[in-house]
Amino acid sequence: MNNAEDRVTRLEETVAHQAKTIEELSDQLAEQWKVVEQTRAKLDRLTERFLSLEEQSIDAPPITRPPHY
Repeated sequence: MNNAEDRVTRLEETVAHQAKTIEELSDQLAEQWKVVEQTRAKLDRLTERFLSLEEQSIDAPPITRPPHY
């Protein structure tokens, strides 16, 4: 009977360890998701800014060769 109790105890310890690991990984995943969302928002803002600057450069006068050429 002692052998069966030892097995149950080891299994309970394993399950407890796995549950803790899963919780830690879940927390890390949530933090990484926040970073991904922040990065996506920054990329969106930079894309908008780039497109705005690109539109402004289209309206700029064309670059021509200086008169001394």
